[in-house]
Amino acid sequence: MKRGLFVGRFQPYHNGHHNAILNALKKVDEIVIVIGSSKESFQMENPFTAGERLEMISLALRESKIFSKCYIVPVSDIKEYALWTQRIKSYSPRFDVVFTNNPLVRELFEADGHKVEKLVSNKKDLNSTGIRAKILAGKALKGDVPKSVEKFLKEIKAKKRIESILADEVKQ
Repeated sequence: MKRGLFVGRFQPYHNGHHNAILNALKKVDEIVIVIGSSKESFQMENPFTAGERLEMISLALRESKIFSKCYIVPVSDIKEYALWTQRIKSYSPRFDVVFTNNPLVRELFEADGHKVEKLVSNKKDLNSTGIRAKILAGKALKGDVPKSVEKFLKEIKAKKRIESILADEVKQ
């Protein structure tokens, strides 16, 4: 049984993330999805809680019928990078390979002796910053996020949340 690891903030979870997981599952039997910055929420870069992100990811994995091949683990940040991989490993089931395109994540896991492979998404034009901007502008997210995630974002009133965060930041 081979298991991979993928770390992200998922603010929100989108089709780039989802396609990367689907591609990673072509190389491994299971994948550990680490929700990074799990204590961060109600900020412009991190508007959603760890619980909301866990729910978004779970909905999308169920929608694609791959939930049983995935572990989802929220992990809070640690500002001491030399210890960061140890934090991930202490919260995570064991894994054989790390999937990432982030140069720092690559460097940290390689320095800790882990095999690291490039993450293949097939959706290179997608990013969470752009999707948050679309949510704020009230634009449709069709094709950007899984259908179940789009429905969830409407249910939690993501647009109103981001508007409130922005208004609060402007006041400060």
